Amino acid sequence: MRKQTDLDHGRRGTVQPLGLNVVAGGAGFIGSHLCRALLDRGESVLCLDNLQTARPSNLRALEGQPRFRFLRHDISQPVPADLLRMGPRITRVWNLACPASPPLYQRDPEHTMMTNVVGTNNLLRLAEAAKARFLLTSTSEVYGDPEIHPQAEDYRGHVSCTGPRACYDEGKRAAEALAFDYARARRAEVRVARIFNTYGPNMDPGDGRVVSNLICQALRGDELTVYGDGSQTRSFCYVSDMVAGLMALMEADFDGMEPVNLGNPVEMTVSELLDHVVALTGTRAPVVHRSLPVDDPRRRRPDISRAAELLGWTPRVPLSEGLKATCAWFAAELAAEPAAAGIAG
Repeated sequence: MRKQTDLDHGRRGTVQPLGLNVVAGGAGFIGSHLCRALLDRGESVLCLDNLQTARPSNLRALEGQPRFRFLRHDISQPVPADLLRMGPRITRVWNLACPASPPLYQRDPEHTMMTNVVGTNNLLRLAEAAKARFLLTSTSEVYGDPEIHPQAEDYRGHVSCTGPRACYDEGKRAAEALAFDYARARRAEVRVARIFNTYGPNMDPGDGRVVSNLICQALRGDELTVYGDGSQTRSFCYVSDMVAGLMALMEADFDGMEPVNLGNPVEMTVSELLDHVVALTGTRAPVVHRSLPVDDPRRRRPDISRAAELLGWTPRVPLSEGLKATCAWFAAELAAEPAAAGIAG
């Protein structure tokens, strides 16, 4: 990596092509794709990441870009003075800095909560000082195990504040509250995206999420793990569609005082996803059923009417196409780095 101390498809509003984008969590799965998309659009990117759960390999293709810089930093700590001095150049602050995989965010729940709350506040203060627009990537987990279906943004959720997932679920809810408080006080111009299940290249083979688990297990010939009876539903959005939605939301001309769901409204059971993976990989490995994790949502499907109306955005990549590209990427990744192929339960 570059020395860490060196700081040198929807409708959109006005884009500032030479602006400096601060992307927190930019070495992560979605963050690395966002960094690439911003660079491809002619913008400059300063990627912040503590690399606690991110994969440095996600940034290798960006290292030689003259408009890309990397700073190893934990956003739960105060913003470095060097970054504060760059304020006049910063036009956009993107907060993607929190692991979204339950095994990873439950590994250190206190840090997960502090990343969501203290880290979001630190980045909001940076945006306020720089007069930059701020985007928070929240999550569909703010809806918890939903009592209504599909989930629209006006649904207030059914979330446990005491369970093992609360560090993430409640942390994101608190982060949203902070963002909207800054907006109401006119301290920052904010956007809040509620991201539903997303998949694609650059995922961590060991992150424990259903798409990466099933694909990597199938490619290795391991037992295929299904939690519960497989009847729980999810909606899967390919990463390029998600990044297009985030960029459209950041540039959208509206007051920002409402969250926006981003995800694919095509709902399927985990068993149906398994059938797709088996057909793509040709695996004959047996399926093993394990107990559902605590507070695991039974159904998940976004109502994306608001995104369609405000952004002119809907997902374009069908699951068959996205899974094929993801399987090919994982096959190459596991072949090149066998030691990294361990799958978290």
